[in-house]
Amino acid sequence: MAEEDKEVGAQEEASEKASSQKSPLVALLLIINTVGLATVAFFQYQFMQMEAARPDLNELLKQANVSSTPEDGLPEDRPVETISRESLVNLETFTVNLAQGDGPRRYVRLNAVLKLSQDSEVAEVEARKPQIRDTIIGILNSKRPEDILKRDGKLYLKEQIKSAINSFLIDGKVEDLFYVGFQIN
Repeated sequence: MAEEDKEVGAQEEASEKASSQKSPLVALLLIINTVGLATVAFFQYQFMQMEAARPDLNELLKQANVSSTPEDGLPEDRPVETISRESLVNLETFTVNLAQGDGPRRYVRLNAVLKLSQDSEVAEVEARKPQIRDTIIGILNSKRPEDILKRDGKLYLKEQIKSAINSFLIDGKVEDLFYVGFQIN
C-alpha cells in the first residue's frame, strides 16, 4: 500500500509539474489577449469621441451660408437648401423582354434614378413619366443580352437613355442616370 501511495503521489507531482509548465503559457496568452482587447476598446472609444465632436452637416451648411456674407457684414437672405440643390427622380422597376437572339427568351429587370440639372422642373419629369418609361422600354426591347452584359454596354445604354429623355424635355435636362438595380435573366 505504501508503494501505491508513492505512485499516486508521484503521479500528482508529475501532473502538478505539467500544469505548472502550461500555466505560464496560458497566463501569458491571457495577458496578451487582455492587452489586445484593451487596445481595441481604447481605439473604439477614441473613434466614438471623434465622431461625437464632428459637426453636423446642417451646422456646416449654416456656417457656409454665414461665411458668404456681403461686405456690409449681414448674412444673405438665401435659404440653406439652395447651396447645393440636386433633383433625383426615381423610376419604378422595369421588367422588359430583351431582343431574342439564339437561345431562350431573356429579360432585364432595371431600377433607375434620374439626376436632373438645377434648372429642371421635377413636375415636368413627373408629368412625362409615362413617355420616359415608354422610351426606356423601347430601348431595352431592342437590346440583346450580349449588348448590355458588359460594362461598356451598360454605359452606352445609360447614355442612350439620357439622350432619348433629353430630346423631349423642355426645361432642363437629365444629367445622369443611376442604376439602382440591374438584373438580366
